[in-house]
Amino acid sequence: MSFTPTIDPIDDELNRFDRDIRQLKIEYEQFFGGGKKRPPTEIEWRLEAMIKRHGDRGATMSYQQRFRYTNLLQTYSHYRDMFRKRTQRREEGGVERHFGAAAREIESQRAAKGKQSVLPVAIVCADPSGEPEKVDAIYNAFLDCRSKAGETIEGMSRAKFEQFLRRKVDELRKEDQNGEVEFVADLAGGKARLRARIKT
Repeated sequence: MSFTPTIDPIDDELNRFDRDIRQLKIEYEQFFGGGKKRPPTEIEWRLEAMIKRHGDRGATMSYQQRFRYTNLLQTYSHYRDMFRKRTQRREEGGVERHFGAAAREIESQRAAKGKQSVLPVAIVCADPSGEPEKVDAIYNAFLDCRSKAGETIEGMSRAKFEQFLRRKVDELRKEDQNGEVEFVADLAGGKARLRARIKT
């Protein structure tokens, strides 16, 4: 009988939160560029509802989940303020010039700042099958690194991730049966990286 781990509902919502923030940015750029007649208020309503839900139950989040949620919330707040100011200027008759270039510049500055703020997350996990909380922590840390690097997180299931961890533990145990296996999620050269090593 096989057991397939399920994704934590909070992790699933955080993934959706991340996707909606990216979609909000895209649709606002289309709105200001004339490709859409209305601002993406439906996405904003979804994001605000999600923020309220997480605000009501923030104590149930793990450390990694709170860390990721805080970063996503900061990104959303930045975009929301920027787009509201531009919407107000548009309604007052102001002319939007070079919006695409300005938005790309702000985004690149935010991404550079975000990448610099990511610290390596190191977690010892000797038995991925028997330590689901540690697997969750490593999984969330790696997803956060990928998000910070602007890399896609689509198709990254927790089940496959746990299989990868088990495989790495088995490989390293062949080299040193008594050593502790440590996984480190971080950014290197602007790209997300997950390393497995014997902790010395």
